[in-house]
Amino acid sequence: MIRKKLCLLGTSAVGKTSLVRRFVRGMFSDEYLTTLGVKIDKKAVMIGDVRVELLVWDLNGEDAFQKLQMSYLRGAGGYFLVVDGTRPTTLDHALDLHERAQAVTGPVPYLLLLNKGDLVTEWSLDDARVQALEAAGHDVRRTSAKVDDGVEGAFHDLAARMLG
Repeated sequence: MIRKKLCLLGTSAVGKTSLVRRFVRGMFSDEYLTTLGVKIDKKAVMIGDVRVELLVWDLNGEDAFQKLQMSYLRGAGGYFLVVDGTRPTTLDHALDLHERAQAVTGPVPYLLLLNKGDLVTEWSLDDARVQALEAAGHDVRRTSAKVDDGVEGAFHDLAARMLG
């Protein structure tokens, strides 16, 4: 079995903990829980014929009151940049975190997750901006931890990329 560390990055309340809970435990809760520091979960997945144990690091959301400890990223084989599709400013913040993360991890695989895809009427990310990000080389996925849309696939795809 191979072990890989995977981190979730993003500002507060974008749904990082909900994505982890959906992936690891198959559940969702509307209750908001602030992550303090880091919470680590693990789940084994099969990538082809290789068993991979993912060590999933759910990092505290960075905002005006709390800075992300970039040292948590050391040893990460990949990461998710998580954005709340109903709050466009979280995308700017995620892109800033991406630059800072690359300085720590080097060029490891990552996916940009546009979360809360179930909130269609409240969605406010501009399609042209998303297309520009894709054209610039970002792999963008739309997810919803609430309705379990795209979550499992995102984790499996990132795990496969981390294997090389």
